[in-house]
Amino acid sequence: MSEIAGYAIIIIGALFNLFGCIGLIRLPDVYNRLQGSTKCVTLGTCSILLGVLIGSGVGPTGMKALAAIVFIAITAPTAAHALSRGAHKSGIPLWEGSVVDKYEEEK
Repeated sequence: MSEIAGYAIIIIGALFNLFGCIGLIRLPDVYNRLQGSTKCVTLGTCSILLGVLIGSGVGPTGMKALAAIVFIAITAPTAAHALSRGAHKSGIPLWEGSVVDKYEEEK
């Protein structure tokens, strides 16, 4: 039973990763692409690792998957924030359809 649940969560995670990749192609500017892909790929990768944890149990493989989930959950949003802040500071413009620029309001 836990193998089936693990496989189901892995498939859901793979779909989230696919949606993140589609977001890289479809979204209009670097900020939207970064936001869309980071959320989908973080959730997708963590779901795949969670499926591995559920499928393999609390052995060495499961603990490595758990450690990777924690690492990705902390580093991916931090890296996305740093990349978007650096892009904004270097003058990369927002999409013309953007409604608000919070960084510009802080100046």
